[in-house]
Amino acid sequence: MSESTERTQQELIQPIILLVDREEPAGEQHGIAAAALASVQAFLRDPENPDWRQWASGAFGKTVRRADAKMFAKVLGAFPEHVLATVGEASAVGLPPMPAAELPKLLAKLQVSGTQLPPGEPLPPAPLSIVLNASLEMSTGKAAAQAAHALFAWLLESKPAVVEAWAADGFPLGVLELPAKEFRKGARKSAGPVIQDAGRTEIEPGSTTAYVAVAKAK
Repeated sequence: MSESTERTQQELIQPIILLVDREEPAGEQHGIAAAALASVQAFLRDPENPDWRQWASGAFGKTVRRADAKMFAKVLGAFPEHVLATVGEASAVGLPPMPAAELPKLLAKLQVSGTQLPPGEPLPPAPLSIVLNASLEMSTGKAAAQAAHALFAWLLESKPAVVEAWAADGFPLGVLELPAKEFRKGARKSAGPVIQDAGRTEIEPGSTTAYVAVAKAK
């Protein structure tokens, strides 16, 4: 699956706000997982919203923005329709899609570039994992957007019963970062679409960035 390289003024994008605490930042994998979960949980909260349908029928673009603790609290208060996802010490807010050119001022002034969390502890293995192409050396923000894209693509193609069972289990999610050769090998057995980036930021257009893997039952 690839994203369109053109973004129109009225293109719908989903804002995802990642907490980047200045004093005690969460680990990177936890932040990536929180952002991806915030994206899909926002959809699952109100899947019949016509904006979701329009958004999901296109490239389903996302904007991952960072906020310190003070600004993050403001976002929580300003948008009652938000969904808050937490993974360990990491937190992220997912919002419904909105036109790219009409982001509320509070969101528009939050930074996209330079979103980086420290390595931290890796997430424990999970039945469902997002696999990232480590050779691209993506920033936390870029990796989070690609992870969210992969998880959403998996969700849209999965049977409702599978998604419901995952939700009932508490949305367990792992994050794996593999070198290029292993990433390509695993992509052939991915559980959902393999994401190709549009190349708007950081990496070359068409780079394969992420996919979802499901662990085999023992």
